[in-house]
Amino acid sequence: MIVATAGHIDHGKTSLVKTLTGTDTDRLPEEKARGISIDLGFAYLPLPQGGLIGFVDVPGHERFIRNMLAGVSGIDYALLIVAADDGVMPQTVEHLQILDLLRVPRGAVAITKTDRVDAARVEQVCAQVQALLAPTLLAQAPLLPVSAVSGSGIAELKALLLREAAAQGARNAAGQHLRYAIDRAFSIAGSGTVVTGTVFNGHVNTGDRLMISPAGREVRVRGIQIHGKAAQEARAGERCALNLTGADVESVRRGDWVLHEAIHRPTQRLDVRLSVLAAESRPLKHWTPIHLHLATADVTARVSLRRGESLAPGANAIAQLVLDEPIAALHGDRFILRDQSAVRTIGGGVIIDPLPPASRRSKARDAVLAALESADPRTALQALAGDSKRPLDPVHFEAVFNLLPEVAAAAYAEAGLTTLGKDRRVALTRTRLQALHDAAVKQVLAFHQAQPQAPGLEIEVLRATLAPELDADAFGHLLRLLAEHKQIEIHSSLVRKPGHDSTANSADAKLWETVRPALDGAGFNPPPLKELAPLLKLKDAILKDFLFRQMKAGNLYKVGAERFYLKSTMAVLAATAKMVHAKQPNGLFTAAQYRDAIGIGRTLAIEILETLDGLAITQRIGDARKMRKEFEPILGAAEPAPPPPPGAAPAQQNKSPAGKPQQRPPFRNTKRY
Repeated sequence: MIVATAGHIDHGKTSLVKTLTGTDTDRLPEEKARGISIDLGFAYLPLPQGGLIGFVDVPGHERFIRNMLAGVSGIDYALLIVAADDGVMPQTVEHLQILDLLRVPRGAVAITKTDRVDAARVEQVCAQVQALLAPTLLAQAPLLPVSAVSGSGIAELKALLLREAAAQGARNAAGQHLRYAIDRAFSIAGSGTVVTGTVFNGHVNTGDRLMISPAGREVRVRGIQIHGKAAQEARAGERCALNLTGADVESVRRGDWVLHEAIHRPTQRLDVRLSVLAAESRPLKHWTPIHLHLATADVTARVSLRRGESLAPGANAIAQLVLDEPIAALHGDRFILRDQSAVRTIGGGVIIDPLPPASRRSKARDAVLAALESADPRTALQALAGDSKRPLDPVHFEAVFNLLPEVAAAAYAEAGLTTLGKDRRVALTRTRLQALHDAAVKQVLAFHQAQPQAPGLEIEVLRATLAPELDADAFGHLLRLLAEHKQIEIHSSLVRKPGHDSTANSADAKLWETVRPALDGAGFNPPPLKELAPLLKLKDAILKDFLFRQMKAGNLYKVGAERFYLKSTMAVLAATAKMVHAKQPNGLFTAAQYRDAIGIGRTLAIEILETLDGLAITQRIGDARKMRKEFEPILGAAEPAPPPPPGAAPAQQNKSPAGKPQQRPPFRNTKRY
């Protein structure tokens, strides 16, 4: 359990923590000299059953509210401290307002310095405090009179804290990526950069590779310490120190996060539910400059309300905060707003969407925000899925709610959503997906009835008609699902009904009976056009026109300058590429490895791979390649080519009609693959 003190300056916060833990949290020479806390101090109280209570001692002076706010972020329990001689003071009120705006749910009040006053004064101060607590979440907090000097009430306070810690239980660290708020950074000789802070989400292990956000600097966790002892892991709800490699101490500051790269999404806009303190004297207007305090960060920003609107004292509304510099944030994060001069607290609230669009709010956007206001991602997802025509952005949703992929996948299944796309995923309801499937097939059939001689319908035209809200990648995924079930065929940028041939006629059918066996028999090394024409006793012009028409119809694919392959042969070549890809440890294969698998010359192997690149089946990366997408929807199912016999020379020549080898000039290729 993490406990933070709160209260006015010189009300005995540091003395009380020292009495409870034996640790003086004032560590700076200036604090020792002046006798006041300036920055955060930390102490620990071991629990009998194991574990620790971590104390964050905050400064009480109004000039150091910024430091106080950094200390009370991410805490489990508040210890409000009021001196019996002074009673309720200005920072008592402001600190309590901050705790209430941050929705700290549990706490207690220590009435300190009781050795200086009589019992009647203690009762009077208790009454003041109870009246102050009444409208807040801490209305039922216990009040304990104590004295750090005489020791009166200390045993009772310690017993209370131990009971609360035992009842607290561990925070849930499962299903989320790590997020750790930095409140201090320094350097230790021989160790390098060390940061201290609180684990907000997930867990961190020694050796983890993470990000400093919002800067985006990659770091590795060299070591972890909890209360000065080495540890292998720290989990949500624990304070710890991290020894980091990859960042010098000058590049890390209070307000930064250490987090998993999946949620490293710096933002300068936040859609929020904003509340204004009832004690404010005037409404909060549009574009008011403010200080935003979120976790340990403090950045300047402006409040964006709808044009002409303002927010009255005590009221709340959805607003957007426009920040002057990027920060890292997640859905559900609590924040505090102070005025432009950082003199007084004016309100606070909760983040709904840390990654909103820059456009003005619309009715559709209001519906999205209403769904996202739910604290439970599954409830939010069910509400978002209610609009069947609006695709959901899974990447945005998972980043906003900090969900691990497996947790998100289970939530999508529960909400009846199917994800589409690879480069940019979207999620649609199964009902909407089925409607799009049916409409696409119907549209393609109607197109062929209207234009039987057309080779097919342009995919982009079909997308603009049926689903303009989907990008090309997602819509292409949808069409590939239909192609896998033989409901349509995809050829280049066209979609058509299965078996459609816009060039079908008796003359072509007869010619196809001559050409197809010749190409099929040539296997992976068909002769180029200038050799194929005399082989088949056809004129070059007639054969060339026929081959290009068959290519447009999707029956042939051109490889290199003028070499044509049957669709079925290209499917076998693609299946072989997939097999070679699967055998490589890193998934990358070379042209030489592919050449050896199909038993042809290197130059021809490269030309085949370039054709597969053009179909987006493979992708070249430097001198190697990887599989980019499945080939079956484009070329049809096929098995890989059998391995060539051991010692067989790569096929390099075609035979002339007379059966003699026809020599070709050597192909000079200066490219290196």
